[in-house]
Amino acid sequence: MEEIIFSINTLWVLIASALVFFMQAGFALVEAGLTRSKNTANILMKNLMDYVIGSIVFWAIGFGIMFGTKNGFWGGLDLFTQHTYRTDMPDMAFLIFQTVFAATAATIVSGAMAERTKFKAYLVYSAVISLVIYPISGHWAWGGGWLSQMTIPFHDFAGSTVVHSVGGWCALVGAIILGPRIGKYGKDGKAKAIPGHSLSLATLGVFILWIGWFGFNPGSQLAASGTTNATAISLIFMTTNIAGAGGALSALLYMWIKYKKPPLSMTLNGALAGLVAVTAGCDAVSPGGALIIGLMAGILVVLSVEFFDKVVKIDDPVGAISVHGICGSFGTLMVGFFSTSQGALYGHGFGLLGSQVIGVLSVAAWAIAASLILFTILKYTTGLRVTQREEEEGLDIYEHGESAYN
Repeated sequence: MEEIIFSINTLWVLIASALVFFMQAGFALVEAGLTRSKNTANILMKNLMDYVIGSIVFWAIGFGIMFGTKNGFWGGLDLFTQHTYRTDMPDMAFLIFQTVFAATAATIVSGAMAERTKFKAYLVYSAVISLVIYPISGHWAWGGGWLSQMTIPFHDFAGSTVVHSVGGWCALVGAIILGPRIGKYGKDGKAKAIPGHSLSLATLGVFILWIGWFGFNPGSQLAASGTTNATAISLIFMTTNIAGAGGALSALLYMWIKYKKPPLSMTLNGALAGLVAVTAGCDAVSPGGALIIGLMAGILVVLSVEFFDKVVKIDDPVGAISVHGICGSFGTLMVGFFSTSQGALYGHGFGLLGSQVIGVLSVAAWAIAASLILFTILKYTTGLRVTQREEEEGLDIYEHGESAYN
């Protein structure tokens, strides 16, 4: 019986890993579809290399930093993952599941910095995110670090903050240092729309991401055997799905009421916002709570995209900062209200909410500070931004010597 349980848990984690890996294709299509055709090969190449580089550096160094037990701040070095970490599944199954998560955090950044970033600089910062930035804050929450040791432990079940907000905050810093795309803001300072070239690709990408989320969130249970695990996974499937639906619906309705038309692009971001927001508490909230979180996130992402685009004038071509940074943090905080076992709305006080605030702020501070150092160094060494001519004519030909559409 123990061998059967071991096998069932291992198989489930590996299936979930494959689903999360498929999210790389979703991110690639969303980012490609929401940007211009002249940069499509560049976008696709970046998403491919996120996973290629992330797989190697996370196995070699990042995993040990994240899950070693040296202290509350970082795990320590375990070069090429030699130590034993799990008894309920093979260590390699746990490693591959965590690898696809690390790659997700890195790939979020590419969308916000799309259409104007040097490819060689991108390879460097993608590697550093998987190597150091993501594993250190990940250790705090998931590797036995200080956030998990508080009196009321920080709760981020599948990574609204640990994965998504880390990517979002790195994207924010990168977009600020990089500056807006040529033509994004007129002489009067007003934002101009730069439409993506294929909403078909973007829509397919969102559907793929939604499917992948059924590995991302339920897979984080790390087990499927027995009544308890089966019940937990079933709830997580439901809360994940209903939050994505709520986010899409509220974004659509908000835009329809405000602008008299229901735009597909913002509805897609609404769905992603709902999925990101519920990821922290998908195991702890009811389906009704998940729907409310999703509905709020769908409106929040619209407000956030407009704020960054029009007020503070940070050019984020795909809305990555808003979807992952803002809605990831928001969803993590909402666990403090909507957790059925510890949430304030269920009469359990504000203790969990306090822990959530500490977790969100500390991870944001780390990601922003670390990425600020990283991008500043890159700016003054390899350089971050392509030349004006390369940007105007497209990165596909200049960076890769080929076009996505011949």
